[in-house]
Amino acid sequence: MALCARGRSHRAAADAELIRWGASFARVEARVEGPDATVEVVLAREGPAAGRKRLRVNGVARRPAVLGTALRAVLFAPEEMLLVIGSPGLRRDTLDRLASDRSPAYVRALATYERALRQRNGLLKAIREETATRAELRFWDAAFLDAAAEVLEGRADLLTAISAPLAAAHREIAPDEGALTLAYVTNAPARPGEQPRDALARRLAETSEKEVWNGATLVGPHRDDMAFLLDGREMQGTASRGQQRSAILALKLAELDLLERQDGRPPLLLLDDVFSELDPARRGHLVRRISELPQAFVTTTTLADLDPELRAHGTPWRVEPGEGPDDGARLVEDAG
Repeated sequence: MALCARGRSHRAAADAELIRWGASFARVEARVEGPDATVEVVLAREGPAAGRKRLRVNGVARRPAVLGTALRAVLFAPEEMLLVIGSPGLRRDTLDRLASDRSPAYVRALATYERALRQRNGLLKAIREETATRAELRFWDAAFLDAAAEVLEGRADLLTAISAPLAAAHREIAPDEGALTLAYVTNAPARPGEQPRDALARRLAETSEKEVWNGATLVGPHRDDMAFLLDGREMQGTASRGQQRSAILALKLAELDLLERQDGRPPLLLLDDVFSELDPARRGHLVRRISELPQAFVTTTTLADLDPELRAHGTPWRVEPGEGPDDGARLVEDAG
């Protein structure tokens, strides 16, 4: 289901890993009520389309970022338990995904920024190898700065919008742990009266020699970060494991609220084997929120990991492999 909502797996590093061993292709289809849409993802291992991925919404080819407009989903996976203390890249991906889910304009801005970044990095390498001149950087500097300013604005808008639902969710989950907030951590902090674009332009000038030496752009949104703060203190390196889990669960519940507020349509909640990571109190909060949703998918390797109340509300299914290499996996209702 996450594949249909995002166009890629949160687990597999390569699309080919999603195709059953011995099969030539994989096809996943989701039919969505509300927007009345059909989302289809086809992955090919062999033949003329080998290595390619086809994404369609109502039969029309689409880019991955567009899938979320038809199938809006919030994914909670085990690897996100590292969100507070893990790499900055994990938090940047979260920022970009949330901002993209809220705004098609952000999707375009991020794509433009990534193109400008690739072109600028290519030119910096060419300058280092003395096959291009620094004067050629001016055009890509302007394109880079314009796109970066849009990305920074979109991220700032997101953090403002999610602030209240995040604080409310955290108060509900952990009323004794303090106030939870998110802060944007930039490598181009603005001076008094300076706009973010101007601050980034200044930092590009300050790092120009080092950039040529490295052959890469050293400042910009692709190097920024997001910090979790508990009562104003950064949680990375100080928060207990329980406090980290409270913060991450609060962020997921805030994401549900934020997306539903856009048009009144609750997103689909996808929980990938996370209940074993949560203590009984936090499980209880998550179960109560799940019970308020029209639909949620929860995966686990052991039914005993699921809260008894959740099992009472839901219908258990198990995945069984097909009999032949071209037979798809089957979902079988588990009466037990």
